[in-house]
Amino acid sequence: MHQPSCEKFRHEFSAIGPVEIEDSPRNVASKAEMVVSMVPGAPQVEDVYLDAKDGIIAAEKNGHRLLVECSTIDTETARRVSRQIQEAGRGKYVDAPVSGGVPAAEKGTLSFMIGHTEPGLDAIGERLRQVVTMMGDHEKLFWCGLVGSGLAAKISNNYISCSVLLLVAEAMAIGVRSGVDPKMLQKIIHSSTGQTFMGDNVCPVPGVVAHAPSSNDWRLGFKTQMFLKDLSLGIEAAKRENLEPTVATAAYAVFENASKDPRCIANLILRGLGPRWVFCVFAHNR
Repeated sequence: MHQPSCEKFRHEFSAIGPVEIEDSPRNVASKAEMVVSMVPGAPQVEDVYLDAKDGIIAAEKNGHRLLVECSTIDTETARRVSRQIQEAGRGKYVDAPVSGGVPAAEKGTLSFMIGHTEPGLDAIGERLRQVVTMMGDHEKLFWCGLVGSGLAAKISNNYISCSVLLLVAEAMAIGVRSGVDPKMLQKIIHSSTGQTFMGDNVCPVPGVVAHAPSSNDWRLGFKTQMFLKDLSLGIEAAKRENLEPTVATAAYAVFENASKDPRCIANLILRGLGPRWVFCVFAHNR
């Protein structure tokens, strides 16, 4: 457990209700009928749920406990964790990855892709609906079916969004270097066939889109290593299904090179952001 994050949570939300901090996922689960988790990747999910000493699997048995796992990981890990948790009688594990980024999280308008059937078919679906609507838009809850299907949908979506962001960065670099005003270029793209969510909300050129991370000193948004993780999940999923991930493979190589570009590293270290911020891909292409 990362105590500074726990204390930050207590400071920000204690006015809403009592906040009790525990020292392990096991202790959290032992005191809860519902647990929501979101961590960087599959190894951390396994630690939270399957660690024999401090994981949820070590908590007291409770088959009614609902475990809502919102991380973006591979489907095989999610299904294995779900199976082991259920066999151990520690609860019902459901994958429910999110989309919308920091702005949607702050507004409580996240999209949820849920590896369960829609509410009305069983009691679990209704309990899920109640908890995810505290964080998400009720019109953006997508009930995908079996465990792992929510993640399969999220991985497919990220395959597009990660690749499209690279296209936006390259296109903006082409236009700016060719002498087009960046605000005018973004306005044209927004009003034309090149319009995308990433271009409208995550434009990597500073000062073009007011709410984009690039216009807010890059302090909101996604670190490059997480983009690389999400692209790799898409690449691996495609290969498992005997598909050739040509676009994502190319995008992965560019993001990886950009994360090592000295121009990006020096610029972002000066801002205190560390060397691997996803918007370095625009600087890399300029």
